Amino acid sequence: MSLIDNSEQAKRLARAIISDIAIYNREKVERGIKEDSIFELLAEEIEEGRQHFQTRVVPEIAAGTIYDIALVDVLIKRAGKIESPIW
Repeated sequence: MSLIDNSEQAKRLARAIISDIAIYNREKVERGIKEDSIFELLAEEIEEGRQHFQTRVVPEIAAGTIYDIALVDVLIKRAGKIESPIW
């Protein structure tokens, strides 16, 4: 399998990985938003996702902020409807 060398494809991959994390860890996401501890609660899953992303994308792109931006877009922005003191 060849590595992704297109930033748009890398963005889609990052969002898909993080969407899977969110889907399979709904309770952790909700609790993490409510308690402002989402990154601590999902640290293992986020790191696994990051490692998977890095194995699929060329190093020049993987080293950037695509994965981190997708984390915020998918985990945080989509959780905006959850009651939390952080909003």
